[in-house]
Amino acid sequence: MKPGPSLTQEAAEGLAIQALTFIAGDGERLGRFLATTGIGPAQIRAAAQEPGFLIGVLDYLAGDERLLSAFAAETGVNPADIGKAIAAFGDHWEREIP
Repeated sequence: MKPGPSLTQEAAEGLAIQALTFIAGDGERLGRFLATTGIGPAQIRAAAQEPGFLIGVLDYLAGDERLLSAFAAETGVNPADIGKAIAAFGDHWEREIP
């Protein structure tokens, strides 16, 4: 089976910002995200300019099946696109085992 098309880094950044907007749109979701990442609410806007933070947003979303399902249902985004977006940033899902 052939993998689907990959995303550009620009599309991946847009998806990560969409995910962050989704997380920030609900106080409970945002609270859990802030607690997990250790970032303060005042720092989110500046942090969102950093690709590493955007990968973190996507990783956070991908790591929580319920949150990912809710995001997909609300936005119409295919959950598989989250993995494609992470890959577009240059992160690798496959880890080398020493």
